Amino acid sequence: MENYKLKLLTIPALLFLISSVQSYGQGQTEIIVASNETRSAIKEEPIVTAGETAQAKEEEEKEEEGKLTVSGYLDSYYFTNFNKPSSRDNMGQSGVGRGFDRRVDQFQLGMVQTVFKYTNSKSEGVVDLAFGPSAQYGNYGSVPNFSPAYGYSIGNDVFSAVMIKQAYFKYNASDKLSFIAGQFGTHIGYEYIDAPLNFHYSINHTFNSGVPFYHTGLKATYAFSDKVSLMLGAVNGFDYVHDNNRAKGLIGQLSLVPVEGLSVYFNYINTNEVNADATGKTPSGNFTVYDLNGGYQASEKFFIGYWFMFGSQKGALGSPGTFTPADGNVDETKTWYGANLYLTYAITDVFSLGFRGEHFDNTSGARGLNNVDSSGQKVGASCNTYTLTGSFTLADGHLLLKPELRMDAFNKLSGTGNESSQQFMDANGAYTKNGQTTLGMAAIYKF
Repeated sequence: MENYKLKLLTIPALLFLISSVQSYGQGQTEIIVASNETRSAIKEEPIVTAGETAQAKEEEEKEEEGKLTVSGYLDSYYFTNFNKPSSRDNMGQSGVGRGFDRRVDQFQLGMVQTVFKYTNSKSEGVVDLAFGPSAQYGNYGSVPNFSPAYGYSIGNDVFSAVMIKQAYFKYNASDKLSFIAGQFGTHIGYEYIDAPLNFHYSINHTFNSGVPFYHTGLKATYAFSDKVSLMLGAVNGFDYVHDNNRAKGLIGQLSLVPVEGLSVYFNYINTNEVNADATGKTPSGNFTVYDLNGGYQASEKFFIGYWFMFGSQKGALGSPGTFTPADGNVDETKTWYGANLYLTYAITDVFSLGFRGEHFDNTSGARGLNNVDSSGQKVGASCNTYTLTGSFTLADGHLLLKPELRMDAFNKLSGTGNESSQQFMDANGAYTKNGQTTLGMAAIYKF
């Protein structure tokens, strides 16, 4: 009986003990888990000090304020002309037989460019300053009486405006819509004034004689998608800081990326650049260019570029650099066109080889690239140009060395007395050559 009572008393005690042990074990487990979670949180999210918080806030504010960057380039070249012209230049009778690399058999500076750019999420301001011979050639419209068609006689008419290649501000109204106002480079064409942006160093005739260099005005761009965008704008005209009449020009660009690797640009300008008459009224006239260009990345190493343009003009273009049709007929519409093919192949990571073939036709005499016959009369001209250029990329991409061979062949003037009335000069100072070949090296440094 006593044993039975003892058993009865023992059972509750055991139950109490087991319960206590279980409760203690559960409590310890929870404590341990909580401790592990705390250590993990501390490890993954370190404590941020007040100084670090202030620094992060400052960096965020700077990002909102924007960033100022400075970039640019300088270039130089040495070319020889196999004609050995006594003038030591490539310009020919027209005065525009070459774009910017004009001097031969001498070391020459091309352009020195400095670009100041301030950018934030909503806007951008750009001041693009250029100095040197190529800057003057490309911005001749900023200086009165400074025209490539009329001998580059600038006298004392040198203004600071010639240093401004571009100066504009951009406002991003949304992710798709943006506006640009000021002086900006033309949207027309495949090539650029800026040497680092072209594969070939020398500029072709289609760009130098066929299309504008820059505009002053307002334009808006809307991106429908990452494959389609449209730009429309109103400008004073082209290549002039000051407008010579009250008429305004319309510019436009449709950009397409139909398939991966293929770019297509349709460009347009229509404007009246005829000088205002004595009463301030603008006579009838027009300057129109239709332009198609782009490229296709055929493979990782091989790229194909193309450029076709057609232009028309009625009337004499205004000063400075008035372009009157060669036959003097300003009431008749004159036309010109250019066709270009670009082939580039990356042989190594450092060296690439490129070919450019061009046909430019100004037989109507509308533009400045003309011949002059034995009687002194300007006549239209056409030419074929073939350029072979190598490109070495050195110094982590900052230095470009470009050896280049270029051949220009113009239509030959026939008829008695025109033997010395061809496009290019010979070693005796006579214009007996309807073609020229140049060979040399250009060096471009980007910063």
